[in-house]
Amino acid sequence: MGYCLEMSTGDMRGVIRLLTAVERTQEQERMLAIVRERCRKADARLREAGSDLRVPVARALEELIEGGPPSAELCPAYTYAFREAVAPYFSDVTSLGTWQRPSWFFALDSELARHGVPREVLPATFLFSGPPLRLPHPGDTVPQIGVLPAERAALLAETYERVLSLLDEEFAGPARRLAELMRFEAQEWETARRLGRRDDSIFFWFG
Repeated sequence: MGYCLEMSTGDMRGVIRLLTAVERTQEQERMLAIVRERCRKADARLREAGSDLRVPVARALEELIEGGPPSAELCPAYTYAFREAVAPYFSDVTSLGTWQRPSWFFALDSELARHGVPREVLPATFLFSGPPLRLPHPGDTVPQIGVLPAERAALLAETYERVLSLLDEEFAGPARRLAELMRFEAQEWETARRLGRRDDSIFFWFG
């Protein structure tokens, strides 16, 4: 069994405003309708897969919006709901492959850190950072959310590229892939800034 790792880029501030607004704008109401429908579809997919989350994803979304205590302290539904809230504000997802052990990225961390890569761009630091809102723990290793500020993409690309030739073979390929993706995202972030867009975050999903 493997776990899929995906990433997308977009406006995390817009997501947070949607989930925490006291009075939503007309545009936020439109976006919320999209998110609610996505959560209903997520529930249908999970039921078909035989998953019992205890709390439906659609209900978890409403609880996040209401801001009250969650129905469950250990439940992945809130993580799924946050993912569906992110989707309309972010780009299409890019697959980063299937991984047998998400914990492998901690070994990659150690290898990169050994060669001087700063902590703020080590993979496990952002792949498993969690969302910018406090959610109930999913209760297992996955699903897992990570967020990297888009402004750090250039630093990640530069530091990884500098040490690629020094890495053990096991780590060089994944590090190169991340460096290539972040080099592209750094360019996209600069373009977005010039155009006045608010694509401030790179969102990661392990599930």
